[in-house]
Amino acid sequence: MYHSLEGKIALVTGSSRGIGRAIAEGLAANGAAVVVNYVGNENAAQEAVAAIRENGGKAVAIRADISSVSDIRRLFDETEKQMGAIDIVVANVGVAVIKPLVEATEADFDHVFGANAKGTFFTLQEAARRVRNGGRIIAVSTGGTKMFFTQTALYLGSKGAVEQFVRVLSRELGPRGVTVNALSPGFTDTDLLPERDRAVAAGMSPFGRIGAPRDVADVAVFLASDEARWLTGENIQAGGGVA
Repeated sequence: MYHSLEGKIALVTGSSRGIGRAIAEGLAANGAAVVVNYVGNENAAQEAVAAIRENGGKAVAIRADISSVSDIRRLFDETEKQMGAIDIVVANVGVAVIKPLVEATEADFDHVFGANAKGTFFTLQEAARRVRNGGRIIAVSTGGTKMFFTQTALYLGSKGAVEQFVRVLSRELGPRGVTVNALSPGFTDTDLLPERDRAVAAGMSPFGRIGAPRDVADVAVFLASDEARWLTGENIQAGGGVA
């Protein structure tokens, strides 16, 4: 266990399943009270909350669409109302449209950038306004931004924007002792990784496997801990050595 997060309040967007859920569970296991955010799958969110509570943690589920600025602000309002002042924010929401750049539509662009870029930007904005001094802000990007993949222009472009938001905000919040970092998973066992790509992805890691959500979540827990107090403005790769 890292430095205890006991007494800390954490908000994790997009945390009803996958990496987000693993991060929420990891923060709760280290003592934080956690808000599990979801947009459509209430059952999955309540299952995540139940799992945290069964292990002795504290959690609630709050619905909000991160592509909506008013919903983001309401999410933060409700978090403060139900839990108290916020110490940790993990901006985890991510959607993807996989197709060649020349085939992407305006609707595709608006969908992906609306959630990944716009949604993360305004989540970071609210986090900057509300996180207590000495707090932690983590934005989930992707290891894909340092690679060359076809059919991923929308996804990687939107995540590249997130990485720049982090660099700028880390400078703006440094005087308050708030760290701001990007966390970039590699190939991970979630529904964003197509079945057809899994064998190839596993072969790209020195470990010979794809990542588990907990592999990434443990890095997020570290970034939320006191041990990470001297890290800010960084893009932490959590990809099992894939380069």
